Amino acid sequence: MLDAAIKGQLKAYLEKLQRPIQLVASLDDSAKSLELITLLQEITSLSHKVSLIDHGTAKFRPSFAVAAQDESPRIHFAGIPMGHEFTSLVLALLHSGGHPPKVDAKTIGQIKALEGKFHFDVFVSLSCHNCPDVVQAVNLMAALNPNITATMIDGALFQSEVDKRKVMAVPSVYVNGEHFGQGRMTLEEIIAKIDIGAAERDAQALGERGPYDVLVIGGGPAGAAAAIYSARKGIRTGVVAERFGGQVLDTVSIENFISVKETEGPKLAMALEQHVKEYDVDVMNLQKAAHVTPGNNPGDLIEIKLASGASLKSKSIILATGARWREMNVPGEQQYRGKGVAYCPHCDGPLFKGKRVAVIGGGNSGVEAAIDLAGIVAHVTLIEFDSKLRADAVLQRKLFSLPNVTVITEALTTEVIGNGEKVTALKYRSRNTDEIATVTLDGIFVQIGLLPNTDFLKGTVQLTNRGEIEINARGETSVPGVFAAGDCTNVPYKQIIIAMGAGATASLGAFDHLIRTSAPA
Repeated sequence: MLDAAIKGQLKAYLEKLQRPIQLVASLDDSAKSLELITLLQEITSLSHKVSLIDHGTAKFRPSFAVAAQDESPRIHFAGIPMGHEFTSLVLALLHSGGHPPKVDAKTIGQIKALEGKFHFDVFVSLSCHNCPDVVQAVNLMAALNPNITATMIDGALFQSEVDKRKVMAVPSVYVNGEHFGQGRMTLEEIIAKIDIGAAERDAQALGERGPYDVLVIGGGPAGAAAAIYSARKGIRTGVVAERFGGQVLDTVSIENFISVKETEGPKLAMALEQHVKEYDVDVMNLQKAAHVTPGNNPGDLIEIKLASGASLKSKSIILATGARWREMNVPGEQQYRGKGVAYCPHCDGPLFKGKRVAVIGGGNSGVEAAIDLAGIVAHVTLIEFDSKLRADAVLQRKLFSLPNVTVITEALTTEVIGNGEKVTALKYRSRNTDEIATVTLDGIFVQIGLLPNTDFLKGTVQLTNRGEIEINARGETSVPGVFAAGDCTNVPYKQIIIAMGAGATASLGAFDHLIRTSAPA
């Protein structure tokens, strides 16, 4: 089950256990149960502090629970947590065994102080790179608070439960049986939704902070680079981010980041955040900028109003708000978002096993999505607006070699159709004949590019007709003291490494601005 290298690493981790733990398996006579018990036996063989009980009575079979010895289990895995979820298993073992989590004392105290009983069900697919963040967050909460329990449910293994709850996107989170959230969520986001009054307390605390020299809006590669360069100048630096990492969190494989042969988006995002926190940077996560008010005169403070109601001030700001998935903007898209309309084939693809789906978009992202999905689903229909696909030739050759893929070009998607609960079909108009056609299917994966996150800046800085912030070679915008970098700007190529360089440029530009505006007349 586990190779020698993985066993060696896991054995080293288990030496960090501060108290005995037990694994409680609930099995049936399936092949998956045999696979699970083999995994659990291998784990117990690596440490005398880990014991195994193989006659559990959990609802899901095969499943197992992790608990400190002589305690009722609070962390459960319905399925076999391999792939992306193996790290979730390792952390569950460590935290149940008393190994301290890498979370600040304030957050630990907030978790322990949560009142009420909460049971989390997290539906995942083992190929989803966003799911482990949610699983690890709720597992940690369960390890720290005896009134919280958590269950990871492999949607591909427990398809009947997926159908029963109408889960069509992962991660999908339920609390005490009620739908709680969908998509990637951080520990801080989950706590904030449960801890009533947390948002108000945070807004009040933020409002009491003094002005910054540089305030970075955005926590992606551009924002992280800008923050590091600013902090290294010894000036007061802050970062406001909806979620640290930005689009990188939604990127599966990164193979063109120079000097790093291969990595995954979430790993890079974590490294970015850790690097920023090595410096004296005030990171304000889960905060969204709502409005920017420049000063009337050179040297005046710039005010940034946050969606939470808090207000921050800074001598200069760097806008690094990134971009988001472009939507089709057709009837039915919003109604069935997460109910068949999806944007991440890696995350949600396994939920459509054996079903018919469509991919919208014929660029590299769309063709790659179609190729990946073709190995899982019954049939893929790729719909492209242009007269030909725009993906690289090597990808097109692979796509056209697949027997269960249909490519339709010169087609405009006009409507998403559903039965009130989930997607059932898609309508498109032929640009050649104007005829409307209907494709019966269960899922639609939208892969048509990105939109800059600049809606809140309209009327503040100069934007292109595509909504991108116009900047010069120094990262300066049309407003003195306001700089910008990354995918939210009119830089032509949207790449991680380019965004980082742009963040550094904007930071150096802001520092030069501060020197000149603070110099005596």
